[in-house]
Amino acid sequence: MAFCPNCGAAVEGRYCAKCGTAVDPAAPAAASPAVNLPAVSAPGLPENTAAALCYLLGLVTGIIFLVLEPYNKNKLIRFHAFQSIFLHVGVIIVWVVLRTILPWGIWYLISLIDLAFLVLWVYLLVQTYQGKKVVLPVIGDLAAKQA
Repeated sequence: MAFCPNCGAAVEGRYCAKCGTAVDPAAPAAASPAVNLPAVSAPGLPENTAAALCYLLGLVTGIIFLVLEPYNKNKLIRFHAFQSIFLHVGVIIVWVVLRTILPWGIWYLISLIDLAFLVLWVYLLVQTYQGKKVVLPVIGDLAAKQA
């Protein structure tokens, strides 16, 4: 197939249907003109979105992002997945221990601790989505070793 030397359109015959330029049918077909296509990124979510989603449902999304193929190779996403898992396991342990040890009358203090964990969870979600890496004191070091 020949291409128009003027506009680059595919030509069938002696004249370009787009611009009317004469094309020599005996001439060898020119290479197709370079076309600037938009860059295609890797399939999947952006890194900051995937890292933030690791915290969304705690254990569940942390494990999911450690299993899914394109994400389990990314060191940052693996870090946030492990930190999410370790944080939520710690929250569950603290919640069970405090509920079994403390008497019923002091459970309002447990509600304050639950509120603090909720604020920490929202903070981690927002900061990670903005592309910032928040490393929690003990849990973050464990997650960094695992990632």
